[in-house]
Amino acid sequence: MPYASGRVIHDADSHLMELPDCLEGFIDPAFLSAYRELPKVRHARAQAYVEQARSRHADEGFREAADSNIMLRKNYDALGSFLKADRPRALDQLGFASQLVFTTWCLNNFGLEKPADAALGYATATAHNRMMADFCAVDRRLLGTAYVPLFDMERAITTAREAIAMGAKALLIPSRPQGRSASHVGYDPIWAMAQEAGLPILFHVGDEKKLDDQYFDNGLPRVKDFHGGEENFTSVSYMPIPHSVELTLAAMIIDGVMDRFPKLKFGVIELGASWVPGWMRNLDGAAMAFAKNEERLQKLSMKPSEFVQRQVRVTPYPHEDIGWLIANAGEEVFLFSSDYPHVEGGRNPLKRFNDSLAGSSTRAVDRFYCDNFIDLMGAGLAEDLRYPRHLAVA
Repeated sequence: MPYASGRVIHDADSHLMELPDCLEGFIDPAFLSAYRELPKVRHARAQAYVEQARSRHADEGFREAADSNIMLRKNYDALGSFLKADRPRALDQLGFASQLVFTTWCLNNFGLEKPADAALGYATATAHNRMMADFCAVDRRLLGTAYVPLFDMERAITTAREAIAMGAKALLIPSRPQGRSASHVGYDPIWAMAQEAGLPILFHVGDEKKLDDQYFDNGLPRVKDFHGGEENFTSVSYMPIPHSVELTLAAMIIDGVMDRFPKLKFGVIELGASWVPGWMRNLDGAAMAFAKNEERLQKLSMKPSEFVQRQVRVTPYPHEDIGWLIANAGEEVFLFSSDYPHVEGGRNPLKRFNDSLAGSSTRAVDRFYCDNFIDLMGAGLAEDLRYPRHLAVA
């Protein structure tokens, strides 16, 4: 029996667990050698986990136990984590109607987000987009995301156009600024293309501004994260995760991007959600405080928080109180995600979300698990995939 049953659930966050050679068949040959020499790639190619992962997924006994361990095996052990032929089986066992699919290996684009690395940076982004399109082509329920770095405006526009042409279901952009604000009018061609295609613009954890290293200098032993390393979430480094997207979305609202492109949707994925109610109130407070002096605020067609409810959709972490969030920000804003197969998603996110939704209306619950995702995805989610009957029957 699938993990989820009895209702239609769309998953706004899932991942590939790519191996270090994942881009080699997709990158422009002129950049292949440079890609192989990137420090992250060069280091990872020599690690034992690469062959261990391939070996485990070739073992008959390991494969036979995959279904019964669908929410227990994580990262490279998970079914369909890097073998595309296995991912439809994984989605069947999860019981979700569709999944947005994000990279793991290519998050932050290997640190190539600067003008000096522009050619290689956009070559790796394009290779990622080709790789993602190839992986998701095995099943229409897999909705591939394409990464569009913004640090070179003309290349960004070209990359977005190519991604849409190759069938991307959403455009992923960095939440931190790359040389200028994402609200710069020079990016309007990207927003126009996405709106015309009916595709959302997404932000995802991994490309935000990180915690200042000075906070780690506290005179105490360095804290390990739940992976056993020091580079991921800890209690203090968790705190600034949404800061970049708060500022970027605020700029896009106040500078009129959402007014100019009223049908364009924005998804905030794996960046938490507890910040949203206070941020919405703070946006309205800023608009009220500065309206007399700023013409851009005077031109807005509605309150900033109303743009959020109309155009922004956010995934909470499983530990966050989604019932409280809906009550304080609106039932239009939030949507379910599993983070499959990452360990951060937990072994039973449905239980945790269901527990905190206990006091919410039936309509709010339906919007969280299904309808807000459909609204976010627009034309990126085919009509026949939106409400599959076989998933709505217990």
